[in-house]
Amino acid sequence: MIRISLDVMGGDFGPEVVLPGAARALERHPDIRFVLFGDQAICQPILERFPKLKAASTFHATDIAIAMDEKPSQALRRGRGKSSMWQSLDAINKGEADVVVSAGNTGALMAMAVFCLRTMAGVQRPAIAAIWPTLKGESIVLDVGATIGADARQLMDFALMGGAMARALFELDRPTLGLLNVGVEEIKGQEQVREAGQLLREAGLDGIDYVGFVEGDDIGKGTVDVVVTEGFSGNIALKAAEGTARQIATYLRAAMSRTLMAKIGYLFAKSAFDRLREKMDPRKVNGGVFLGLNGIVIKSHGGADAEGFAAAIDVGHDMVRNGLKNKIEADLAKYRAAQAPEGATVAGNVGGEIGKQE
Repeated sequence: MIRISLDVMGGDFGPEVVLPGAARALERHPDIRFVLFGDQAICQPILERFPKLKAASTFHATDIAIAMDEKPSQALRRGRGKSSMWQSLDAINKGEADVVVSAGNTGALMAMAVFCLRTMAGVQRPAIAAIWPTLKGESIVLDVGATIGADARQLMDFALMGGAMARALFELDRPTLGLLNVGVEEIKGQEQVREAGQLLREAGLDGIDYVGFVEGDDIGKGTVDVVVTEGFSGNIALKAAEGTARQIATYLRAAMSRTLMAKIGYLFAKSAFDRLREKMDPRKVNGGVFLGLNGIVIKSHGGADAEGFAAAIDVGHDMVRNGLKNKIEADLAKYRAAQAPEGATVAGNVGGEIGKQE
């Protein structure tokens, strides 16, 4: 049984999407048990429409919902201990849930997750990992927005966490990994990226095959299983890719409806276009994973529909089933032990820190 905590009030549409999405995920994964946090007056009528979901859930009434435009500091002051977002996270601390899924305000969710769950020992900053569709299947890109700017050690942490996630999600023994850079030559790029590359080469990690620097076009090609970068460039890459996908889809719709011959041609090629639409459907790869915390947190797109939110729950289910947290802790501990002087004790950061997301 995998216990999933849901911030039912999060996202652009709240319970109208979260609860139907949970019902879809339950159909795919009957081993899920949900812990729901939300406004009872709004949620209960919707929950009544899904008797199987209701039977597989425990509902907790909350009074506060975090708005999508609230600043993280404001959300912490107003919602700490009382909001559906905070209580869904705290369910991990209380031993009631194995993973949290929320479509709420990203900055507020990250701030609350750091304060509520704390970072893993030795991890300075958490990262958000995105599952990225590629020509070869899927890859993992991190960080896509949690940490703006990162030094070599933090990039090294991201590499270890991304490698562990690739093994958990893709079930690979030794995933390939590259550092995102402006060129593949070792002399190019910012100093912290070059230094992180040197750390990765010298570490000789058992569970990761470091291939060197990769460029922006390598992400879509699927050149490596894991692409590591800091949050500023990672977020720009993510938004650019999403915008390009929507742009191409708009061009195709316009081209297929321009003339009678184009419409006839579309009918003959409909199966091919359906496959293309399936590949480009952002709902299928919804669910960013917060890495480096003492608990697994999945961030759904705020505007996701029920199918998209169900996909985010699927990611959370797979992360728990394949032991993501344990894999990350083991990889971090192994690397820290290898780097520590003989006889020294590796001390960790139990408090963590968050970037300025105001």
